[in-house]
Amino acid sequence: MALHGWETKPTDRFVLRWIKVTCSARITPHLLGWPWLVPWMVTLASAGLGVFAGFLFACGWGFGAGLIAACAQILDGVDGQLARITNRQSRGGAFWDSLLDRYADGAMVIGLTIYLVRLPAPLPGAVILVLGALALIGSNLISYSSARAEALAIDLGPPTLASKGTRSAVMILGALGSAFFAPLPLLSLLLLALITNGVVFSRLMKAHRNTEPL
Repeated sequence: MALHGWETKPTDRFVLRWIKVTCSARITPHLLGWPWLVPWMVTLASAGLGVFAGFLFACGWGFGAGLIAACAQILDGVDGQLARITNRQSRGGAFWDSLLDRYADGAMVIGLTIYLVRLPAPLPGAVILVLGALALIGSNLISYSSARAEALAIDLGPPTLASKGTRSAVMILGALGSAFFAPLPLLSLLLLALITNGVVFSRLMKAHRNTEPL
Protein backbone atom coordinates (compact mmCIF):
# COMPACT_ATOMS: atom_id res chain seq x y z
CA MET A 1 0.00 0.00 0.00
CA ALA A 2 1.36 3.39 -0.99
CA LEU A 3 2.03 5.72 1.90
CA HIS A 4 1.14 9.39 2.03
CA GLY A 5 3.42 11.91 3.70
CA TRP A 6 0.89 12.70 6.42
CA GLU A 7 0.43 9.11 7.63
CA THR A 8 3.74 8.54 9.39
CA LYS A 9 6.94 10.26 10.50
CA PRO A 10 10.41 9.15 9.39
CA THR A 11 11.21 8.24 13.00
CA ASP A 12 8.25 5.88 13.41
CA ARG A 13 9.23 2.28 14.10
CA PHE A 14 7.48 -0.68 12.45
CA VAL A 15 4.78 -1.18 15.11
CA LEU A 16 3.80 2.50 15.26
CA ARG A 17 3.96 2.70 11.47
CA TRP A 18 1.55 -0.23 11.15
CA ILE A 19 -0.88 1.25 13.71
CA LYS A 20 -0.84 4.66 12.02
CA VAL A 21 -1.26 3.36 8.48
CA THR A 22 -3.78 0.63 9.29
CA CYS A 23 -5.89 2.32 11.97
CA SER A 24 -5.18 6.02 12.56
CA ALA A 25 -5.19 6.93 8.86
CA ARG A 26 -8.73 5.58 8.52
CA ILE A 27 -9.95 8.10 11.11
CA THR A 28 -7.96 11.26 10.42
CA PRO A 29 -9.47 12.27 7.04
CA HIS A 30 -12.96 12.17 8.55
CA LEU A 31 -11.96 14.80 11.11
CA LEU A 32 -11.19 17.41 8.48
CA GLY A 33 -14.87 18.38 8.42
CA TRP A 34 -14.57 19.57 12.03
CA PRO A 35 -12.66 22.87 11.69
CA TRP A 36 -12.87 23.52 15.43
CA LEU A 37 -10.87 20.36 16.18
CA VAL A 38 -7.16 21.09 16.55
CA PRO A 39 -4.35 18.55 17.04
CA TRP A 40 -3.68 19.38 20.71
CA MET A 41 -7.25 18.35 21.55
CA VAL A 42 -6.62 14.91 20.08
CA THR A 43 -3.30 14.71 21.94
CA LEU A 44 -5.05 15.49 25.22
CA ALA A 45 -7.83 12.98 24.51
CA SER A 46 -5.29 10.27 23.70
CA ALA A 47 -3.33 10.89 26.91
CA GLY A 48 -6.54 10.99 28.94
CA LEU A 49 -7.65 7.64 27.54
CA GLY A 50 -4.20 6.17 28.26
CA VAL A 51 -4.31 7.30 31.89
CA PHE A 52 -7.90 6.00 32.21
CA ALA A 53 -6.76 2.65 30.82
CA GLY A 54 -4.12 2.47 33.55
CA PHE A 55 -6.78 3.23 36.16
CA LEU A 56 -9.00 0.43 34.82
CA PHE A 57 -6.05 -1.95 34.89
CA ALA A 58 -5.35 -1.09 38.54
CA CYS A 59 -9.02 -1.75 39.34
CA GLY A 60 -8.70 -5.26 37.92
CA TRP A 61 -10.51 -4.70 34.62
CA GLY A 62 -7.72 -5.89 32.34
CA PHE A 63 -9.74 -6.50 29.18
CA GLY A 64 -11.40 -3.09 29.36
CA ALA A 65 -8.02 -1.48 30.01
CA GLY A 66 -6.66 -3.18 26.89
CA LEU A 67 -9.50 -1.90 24.72
CA ILE A 68 -9.18 1.67 26.01
CA ALA A 69 -5.39 1.61 25.69
CA ALA A 70 -5.72 0.39 22.09
CA CYS A 71 -8.04 3.33 21.32
CA ALA A 72 -5.55 5.69 22.97
CA GLN A 73 -2.73 4.30 20.84
CA ILE A 74 -4.73 4.82 17.65
CA LEU A 75 -5.61 8.39 18.65
CA ASP A 76 -1.95 9.02 19.41
CA GLY A 77 -1.33 8.63 15.69
CA VAL A 78 -4.29 10.77 14.68
CA ASP A 79 -3.03 13.98 16.30
CA GLY A 80 0.19 14.05 14.30
CA GLN A 81 -1.58 13.10 11.09
CA LEU A 82 -4.14 15.86 11.60
CA ALA A 83 -1.34 18.35 12.25
CA ARG A 84 0.47 17.37 9.04
CA ILE A 85 -2.65 17.43 6.86
CA THR A 86 -3.79 20.83 8.15
CA ASN A 87 -0.25 22.25 8.25
CA ARG A 88 -0.45 22.84 12.00
CA GLN A 89 2.78 21.12 12.94
CA SER A 90 4.76 22.86 15.66
CA ARG A 91 7.57 22.17 18.06
CA GLY A 92 5.18 22.92 20.91
CA GLY A 93 2.77 20.28 19.66
CA ALA A 94 5.54 17.71 19.38
CA PHE A 95 6.64 18.61 22.92
CA TRP A 96 3.10 18.17 24.25
CA ASP A 97 2.78 14.82 22.49
CA SER A 98 6.06 13.47 23.86
CA LEU A 99 5.42 14.53 27.44
CA LEU A 100 1.79 13.47 27.62
CA ASP A 101 2.78 10.09 26.17
CA ARG A 102 4.89 9.53 29.27
CA TYR A 103 1.84 10.02 31.50
CA ALA A 104 -0.16 7.48 29.51
CA ASP A 105 2.69 4.96 29.37
CA GLY A 106 3.46 5.38 33.06
CA ALA A 107 -0.19 4.98 34.03
CA MET A 108 -0.38 1.70 32.12
CA VAL A 109 2.77 0.31 33.74
CA ILE A 110 1.57 1.33 37.20
CA GLY A 111 -1.91 -0.05 36.52
CA LEU A 112 -0.42 -3.31 35.25
CA THR A 113 1.72 -3.62 38.37
CA ILE A 114 -1.17 -2.94 40.76
CA TYR A 115 -3.33 -5.43 38.86
CA LEU A 116 -0.74 -8.16 39.41
CA VAL A 117 -0.17 -7.28 43.07
CA ARG A 118 -3.89 -7.61 43.74
CA LEU A 119 -4.10 -10.85 41.77
CA PRO A 120 -3.01 -14.20 43.23
CA ALA A 121 0.08 -14.32 41.01
CA PRO A 122 2.91 -16.88 40.89
CA LEU A 123 5.36 -14.28 42.25
CA PRO A 124 5.43 -12.49 45.62
CA GLY A 125 4.06 -8.95 45.71
CA ALA A 126 7.48 -7.48 46.51
CA VAL A 127 8.98 -9.07 43.39
CA ILE A 128 6.16 -7.72 41.23
CA LEU A 129 6.72 -4.22 42.66
CA VAL A 130 10.42 -4.43 41.79
CA LEU A 131 9.58 -5.59 38.26
CA GLY A 132 7.07 -2.75 37.96
CA ALA A 133 9.67 -0.21 39.06
CA LEU A 134 12.19 -1.60 36.57
CA ALA A 135 9.60 -1.52 33.77
CA LEU A 136 8.64 2.07 34.57
CA ILE A 137 12.22 3.29 34.82
CA GLY A 138 13.36 1.34 31.76
CA SER A 139 10.45 2.59 29.63
CA ASN A 140 11.17 6.21 30.53
CA LEU A 141 14.89 5.75 29.91
CA ILE A 142 14.25 4.41 26.42
CA SER A 143 12.53 7.64 25.45
CA TYR A 144 14.97 9.84 27.36
CA SER A 145 18.08 8.13 25.96
CA SER A 146 16.73 8.42 22.41
CA ALA A 147 16.11 12.14 22.81
CA ARG A 148 19.42 12.73 24.59
CA ALA A 149 21.41 10.77 22.02
CA GLU A 150 19.80 12.76 19.22
CA ALA A 151 20.71 16.04 20.94
CA LEU A 152 24.32 14.87 21.40
CA ALA A 153 24.57 13.34 17.92
CA ILE A 154 25.32 9.87 19.31
CA ASP A 155 24.47 6.99 16.98
CA LEU A 156 22.55 4.33 18.91
CA GLY A 157 22.28 1.99 15.95
CA PRO A 158 19.15 0.49 14.37
CA PRO A 159 15.68 0.57 16.02
CA THR A 160 15.09 -1.81 18.90
CA LEU A 161 12.18 -3.89 20.15
CA ALA A 162 11.79 -1.51 23.10
CA SER A 163 10.26 1.38 21.15
CA LYS A 164 7.04 3.03 22.29
CA GLY A 165 4.80 1.15 19.87
CA THR A 166 6.18 -2.21 20.92
CA ARG A 167 5.91 -1.42 24.63
CA SER A 168 2.30 -0.33 24.22
CA ALA A 169 1.48 -3.41 22.15
CA VAL A 170 2.97 -5.70 24.81
CA MET A 171 0.82 -4.13 27.53
CA ILE A 172 -2.32 -4.05 25.39
CA LEU A 173 -2.00 -7.70 24.40
CA GLY A 174 -1.36 -8.70 28.00
CA ALA A 175 -4.38 -6.73 29.17
CA LEU A 176 -6.67 -8.22 26.51
CA GLY A 177 -5.32 -11.70 27.20
CA SER A 178 -6.16 -11.38 30.90
CA ALA A 179 -9.78 -12.17 29.95
CA PHE A 180 -8.63 -15.70 29.08
CA PHE A 181 -5.79 -16.16 31.58
CA ALA A 182 -5.76 -13.70 34.45
CA PRO A 183 -1.98 -13.82 35.23
CA LEU A 184 -0.98 -13.28 31.57
CA PRO A 185 -0.07 -9.59 32.16
CA LEU A 186 2.82 -10.88 34.28
CA LEU A 187 4.51 -11.88 31.03
CA SER A 188 4.05 -8.32 29.74
CA LEU A 189 5.63 -6.91 32.90
CA LEU A 190 8.59 -9.30 32.68
CA LEU A 191 9.19 -8.39 29.04
CA LEU A 192 9.03 -4.67 29.77
CA ALA A 193 11.38 -4.90 32.74
CA LEU A 194 13.96 -7.06 30.95
CA ILE A 195 13.89 -5.70 27.40
CA THR A 196 13.83 -1.97 28.22
CA ASN A 197 16.65 -2.14 30.73
CA GLY A 198 18.61 -4.48 28.47
CA VAL A 199 18.36 -1.95 25.64
CA VAL A 200 19.35 0.91 27.98
CA PHE A 201 22.44 -1.03 29.09
CA SER A 202 23.28 -1.77 25.45
CA ARG A 203 22.99 1.94 24.63
CA LEU A 204 25.30 2.84 27.49
CA MET A 205 27.90 0.43 26.11
CA LYS A 206 27.53 1.80 22.57
CA ALA A 207 27.91 5.37 23.77
CA HIS A 208 31.00 4.39 25.76
CA ARG A 209 32.60 2.70 22.75
CA ASN A 210 31.64 5.23 20.07
CA THR A 211 32.39 8.52 21.84
CA GLU A 212 35.30 10.15 23.55
CA PRO A 213 36.41 8.76 26.97
CA LEU A 214 34.33 9.83 29.98
